[in-house]
Amino acid sequence: MTDAGKPRQKDVIHSKIWQEIPEPDNPFAAQACYCSGFDVYGDLLGKVSWVEYLYLLFKLEPPSKTQTKLLEGVAVALANPGPRDLSVRAAMSGGAGGSIAASCLIGALGPGSGQYGGAREMFLAIRLINTCGKDLAIWQDKLTNYEKQDDVKAWPDIEHIPGFDPYGSSCSTPVKQTLDYLSSIEIGEAGQLQWLKQNRESVEGFSGNPLAMVGVIAAAFIDLGFTDEQAEMLFMILRLPGAGAHALEQRHNGLAKYPFFADGLKLSNDPGPVKDNLEKINK
Repeated sequence: MTDAGKPRQKDVIHSKIWQEIPEPDNPFAAQACYCSGFDVYGDLLGKVSWVEYLYLLFKLEPPSKTQTKLLEGVAVALANPGPRDLSVRAAMSGGAGGSIAASCLIGALGPGSGQYGGAREMFLAIRLINTCGKDLAIWQDKLTNYEKQDDVKAWPDIEHIPGFDPYGSSCSTPVKQTLDYLSSIEIGEAGQLQWLKQNRESVEGFSGNPLAMVGVIAAAFIDLGFTDEQAEMLFMILRLPGAGAHALEQRHNGLAKYPFFADGLKLSNDPGPVKDNLEKINK
């Protein structure tokens, strides 16, 4: 048996990412927290940026200055996909309907995790790029004969080549601007981003579709050294700020000002404010 209030040996947390030193008078409260060996609240707080800490969490080592700059660019590019994005639309719908904050963000994660502009497409795009590397011949072979499958049975076969826009007629300006900026950040030897910028039109020709934002960010994640699984997770995390902001905006605007109703939403029998209706029900 163990003394009351004292943690047992099997209660010790095992993690390469995190270590806690308990307070002398409370074994369940931390005196110090270490992330990959760095004292988070004693050394990192106030001295590192959010993306530097994010990189440390996933890679277990601090990023270089150029890696930090590249990840910051990725974070800005992904922060708000905009109201047309399926994940943001889901959050907006929740906000317009009065859903709580957690419901709006969870709603965004659903479509934001999928194979069309979502995190699973990011996962597959990483695998495709890693397979093709910087060899145009391999790109031509893989893109003209792409096998639409996922080795995780929970996912159906993807319906388009990951990293490319199946409905686009040309590469959009934001995609080209993002590629131009991210590829300008030199992280050592020429990376996948630089290669993609130089060969974008060729790979677009092989696929028959223009490059999508997912393809650009996938190349950036590869240059940053993230795995397909890490990239899939980060992609979902980094897109949540826009979903949250739009959900809050739509909560205040209401359904009548939902941006995808061209003439506004007009009710023929408006029940009135929710508060008034509740008062009537309670009576």
